[in-house]
Amino acid sequence: QVQLVESGGGLVQAGGSLRLSCAASGIIFDINAMGWYRQAPGNERELVARIESGGSTTYADSVKGRFTVSRNNAKNTVYLQMNSLKPEDTAVYFCNMIGRFASYWGQGTQVTVSS
Repeated sequence: QVQLVESGGGLVQAGGSLRLSCAASGIIFDINAMGWYRQAPGNERELVARIESGGSTTYADSVKGRFTVSRNNAKNTVYLQMNSLKPEDTAVYFCNMIGRFASYWGQGTQVTVSS
């Protein structure tokens, strides 16, 4: 059974940095995309950043230039380096991995940015 376990969330002041990690346990065949989504109270879940198996990346306009997504294929792990954090980045962050047969989600980690 596959599980995605996130870590690295927490409380930080505006302008600070956090690094999120998400590691998969179990076997996921042919992981294609890995990514991060977030959901703030009252809002829909939205894409933050995504990295394809070949290394190409996609970012939400609101995080471009501040966040960096990366992956370690050997460890089935995806990272999100978040710099220059803003209060509007406050949300629950979820990692996602898309394999050959299924899409998997982590349980979410809270990121809170104080002003």
